[in-house]
Amino acid sequence: MPDVFELGSEHEQVVFCNDPASGLKAIVAVHSTALGPALGGTRFHPYPSTDEAIEDVLDLSRGMSYKAALAGLDLGGGKAVIIGDPRADKTEALLRAYGRFVQSLGGRYYTACDVGTFSDDMDHIARECDFVTGRTVAHGGAGDSSVLTAYGVFQGMRAAAEAVWGEPTLAGRTVGVAGVGKVGRHLVRHLIEDGAAVVITDVYQPSVEQVVADFPQVQVVADNGALVRSEIDVYAPCALGHALTDEVVDALPARIVCGAANNQLAHRGIEKALEDRGILYAPDYCVNSGGLIQVADELEGFSFERAHQRAGGIFDTTREVFRLASEESVSPAVAADKVAERRMRDVGRLRGMWLPSS
Repeated sequence: MPDVFELGSEHEQVVFCNDPASGLKAIVAVHSTALGPALGGTRFHPYPSTDEAIEDVLDLSRGMSYKAALAGLDLGGGKAVIIGDPRADKTEALLRAYGRFVQSLGGRYYTACDVGTFSDDMDHIARECDFVTGRTVAHGGAGDSSVLTAYGVFQGMRAAAEAVWGEPTLAGRTVGVAGVGKVGRHLVRHLIEDGAAVVITDVYQPSVEQVVADFPQVQVVADNGALVRSEIDVYAPCALGHALTDEVVDALPARIVCGAANNQLAHRGIEKALEDRGILYAPDYCVNSGGLIQVADELEGFSFERAHQRAGGIFDTTREVFRLASEESVSPAVAADKVAERRMRDVGRLRGMWLPSS
């Protein structure tokens, strides 16, 4: 097992949750609470090993801190993973046991949906926990956060298209979407409505069949390898992380990478490889923050119109990241980090000021 203290040296807290009776094995990572309580979804995934689960939750939680900061939210970053197959292992008892563990953190971490979890699951967790967002509309929540995640990615893609081709539209371009689950299928709709041609792939065939039923004009390819070798103008990774490997970058004909997946860069240096090949990378945590914006709005009493308007601001945020990258001759990934770190530092500093209690 890796040294958790070394791997998580940036993190404030890492909690291991174990309930043998329900089969729960979960890890909660709180990266930063400089701007507010940590908010991040719970991923339910059959990790091959605990080591891989640890590495994923640490990466994801760090990304959430940067995502919240760049989105202008008064929230920190956290994430949780439940180890198991959500189709076989998810039960009411397991979810409620997990809720008890989140409750024990006293509000330092708020959970929401992620890969393998849905709004109905949040309702079960909320029966044992006060710190849950992304609940169903029937229970006063925002519902499916993938709607605004996809909308935000589309806005980021429009900003990237403007930077590369001079116009903020995907009309007449071909976009390859890898992963057409919760977020990807909504992104396909935005792209079709904007006049783009779309090529898709997904390891889960029912997801592909649903998209084809809704949009018969999409082209389907067998796998991600075939997708990145297709004649696409934009590559949109919308499944799990680390999609941008050396092999993918070498094969990619696209001029833009802009997708919903978290932690898309397989290792440090990939952003430079993209830049060297003339591929504009829209940093994942910059463009995929729409879902976070949606569930964060729920904490104030959800208004879809307000959250939708704020998610639309991802266009301007992405544009600003590209401007800074050009101005300072750095990659967009470095520019996005600078903007997020500056806000965490400047606004987080204010929490060191003592104020009388109200």
